[in-house]
Parts: sequence; C-alpha cells; structure tokens
Amino acid sequence: MRHFYTSKRFLLFLLFAVVFAGCATYYQQTQQLQAYINRGNFQKADQLLTQETRSKEGKNKLLSYLNHGYVDWMLDNYQESNQHFSQADRIIEDYMKNYGLEALALLTNPNVKPYRPEDFEAVMLHYFTALNYVQLQDYEDALVECRRINLRLQALNDKYDDHKNRYQRDAFAHNLMGMIYEAVQDYNNAFIAYRNALEVYQEDYKKYFSMRVPEQLKRDILRTAYLTGFRDEVRHYEKQFNIDYRYEPREHGEVIFFWLNGFGPVKDEWSLHFSKIPSPREGYVIMRNEALDLSFPLYIGNKSEEEKDAFARLRFFKVAFPRYLERKPVYRGATIRCNNHPYSMEKAQDINEIAFKTLRDRMLREIGNAILRIATKKALEAAVDHENENLGTLVNIINTLTEQADTRNWQTLPYSIHYCRIPLEEGTNVIKLQPQSPRNSSKTQTYRFEGRKNKIYFAARHTTASYAPRNR
Repeated sequence: MRHFYTSKRFLLFLLFAVVFAGCATYYQQTQQLQAYINRGNFQKADQLLTQETRSKEGKNKLLSYLNHGYVDWMLDNYQESNQHFSQADRIIEDYMKNYGLEALALLTNPNVKPYRPEDFEAVMLHYFTALNYVQLQDYEDALVECRRINLRLQALNDKYDDHKNRYQRDAFAHNLMGMIYEAVQDYNNAFIAYRNALEVYQEDYKKYFSMRVPEQLKRDILRTAYLTGFRDEVRHYEKQFNIDYRYEPREHGEVIFFWLNGFGPVKDEWSLHFSKIPSPREGYVIMRNEALDLSFPLYIGNKSEEEKDAFARLRFFKVAFPRYLERKPVYRGATIRCNNHPYSMEKAQDINEIAFKTLRDRMLREIGNAILRIATKKALEAAVDHENENLGTLVNIINTLTEQADTRNWQTLPYSIHYCRIPLEEGTNVIKLQPQSPRNSSKTQTYRFEGRKNKIYFAARHTTASYAPRNR
C-alpha cells in the first residue's frame, strides 16, 4: 500500500511549515516604508527601497520594483521610475510557474510563491509609465503604454474563459490615450479614444463601479469631432449629451491636471467555513459554504485508496482568503484655480472600488484552488492520524499555523484619480491646488505654466493622507 507521505517527506513538510508560518500581514511587515510615504518623506523611502536588495531577489521583488517606481515618480525621477516599472513589467510578462513552490503552497499557503499582481495593479503600472513618458516629452512611447493597457486587459480576460470578470476594459486608459493624441494634434485618433472611453464609462463603470461619465469627456468628444470635421458626430453627441456645442479655441494652450487622492486598500485575511455534503456523482466530494451559498465539487477518483479514505473522513474546515480593508482618504475633494478662476475636478478612476470588485471576482474563480489546498492538508492530517494519533495532532497544529491568505498587494496606488483641463492665458499662469479636508487644513500647492499656442501640459499631484485601514 502506498503511504500518503513518507517520514522524510513529512519532516521536510514540517520544516517548511515552521519556516513559513507567521501571523503578520504584508501591510504590517512594511510599516516603515508606509510611514515614510505617508509623511511625504520620499527620499527616505527611496533609500529604504534601495537597501532592500533581499526583497528584489526574493518572492516580493515585483512589489519592490512597483513601489520603487512610484517613489521615483513622486520624486520627479521619471527615467529612474520607468526603469523600475520596466523591471516590474518584465517580471509580469515573463512569469513562469515554479512548480516546486506550487506544490509547497498546496501544503502551506500562497505566501510561499512569488507575488502575482491583481489585474488592475498590472494595468496601473502602464498608467504611471505613460505619465513618465509624457513628462519626458516622449508622446510616442506614452501612447504605446496606453495601448498596452488594453492588450494586457485582453490577455488577462482571455484566461478566465467564461468566468465572470467585471474589470474587462479600462475607461481611464482610453481617456488618457485621447489626451495624449490631442497633445500631438492627432484629433482623429483622439476622438476615437474618447469615444471608446465613453463606451466603457457608460457600459462598465456605471454598472460595476458606480461611476458616471465625466462632463469633461463629453466636451472632449465634441471638440475632437469638430476638429476632425465629423459634423454628423457632433450633432449626434450634442443630442446625446444635451449640449449645444460651440467651439472655443485654446489660443494659449492648456494644462491637463491629475489629482491622485489617498491610498487604495490593503489586504487582510478572513475565513470561509466549508462542510462536506453528499455528491450524486461517483468519484466526487462536494464542499459547501452555506453563508455565501457556494458549492465546489472536488474530483478524487484518481486518488489512492488511502487518500480517498482521508477525504471520506472530512467533515468541515475553514479556508483563509484575502479581503481588502479600505483606507479612506483624508481629503474629500480639491479646489483648483488658474489665475484666480475656479475649475472643477472630476473623478476619472476609482481604484478603491475596482480593487474590491475584482478581488471578489477572483475569489469566486479561485476558491476551488483554496479548497483543494485545505482538503489536501486535512486529508494528510487524517491519514497521519490513522497511523499515529500523536503525529496526527502535530499535523493538525501545523495545518492551523500555516493556513494563511496572501495579504500582499501594491499599497502605494491611489484611492482615486480626478482630473480637469485648464485653458491658459498669454504669459505666466499660476495654478493653485488645495485639497479639502474636514478641518480645511491642507496646504496649497502652486504651479506655473507659460501660455503657448497648441501646447498641452500634463501635471499630477498625489495627496497621500489617508485614514487607518478598516472594514467598509
């Protein structure tokens, strides 16, 4: 009879279990970096990330590159930022499964594997890279990054087959692409990009993320349709938007200002409880969670007799899975003025909402793998207990210690992104941004731009003040 595990294999499992057991979430493990960033001390954050050579060679190297790219972006080190993002992009593109770690994860937890980003994290990498290229006046490469957002989303969604996934298209990517096309005076492609953004806002973002179409986008569609000579499209969208459009040239250029507010959520851990119910199909066992009304069949027909017997003994168990904790931004809005004229900021991307919805989608897709992990551990426990009760008790303790969710995530992403377009006057223009907190205690940030015909400037500001993570 083939034993479920030999003594040597069990001792190896025990060794790894002890090594990887731990209770701290990734957010708790990175408190020093978070503290520097929250205080706006990006020089210290940069030094800390530079010193973390160990993480760059280990399972968290992707997160290290993402964080370093963000920090350099905040320091206006655009070339260095893109170097880090390029390294991160290469890791995502060339990701190869380490089957040894996959097997170990089945017996311990997903934290032993190199970090794989959430879909929206892989997409946001290209957003920051595009902004870096814009600041470097490299509009061609900036457009390449915008196109890669859509290609990456397509590739991500192809792997899900028919499984539900709400984050299939990115409205903000199309919107940004339109702005960059306008910056190089390609109004035809700008119109197409804006029209694509409108479609995604109307069909996906409204339904899944409770976001409306920015009013600025409506005006951008009308303007680029007019400049391209698409008079029928102008009339069509005038009727759809209920706008009587009149073209007003920006004789001295304009500024497109992005305001990034707060930080996105961090991952915590929660547990789902499953019990075994009878299966009408031979060779299967069914695990069910009553609270969420979820049932998952597991095929055990190809298992050994000992393993089948172990699965037969299963009654109930819990599965650890990641959940998000929200970090609400301190600032509820922002006022922006150019030469003392006020302009409205509109939300273009709600990263917090996308994070919560996409994690739930992933949970429903991958919970079967989590159940298989726990079932395998419980089956091991039952098999060992059948041979040696004391040893079975020890395995139970180890299983309890090692059942953990993967709480890693890219924690320097913003909570949301707002934007506005500001026409410039001749000469020097003074733009002032003042985020609004409950106590109205924020500092005003001042920017200066020279009015130039047909010139589009891009500017961005991230206010990082956020409250402590909590359930929403």
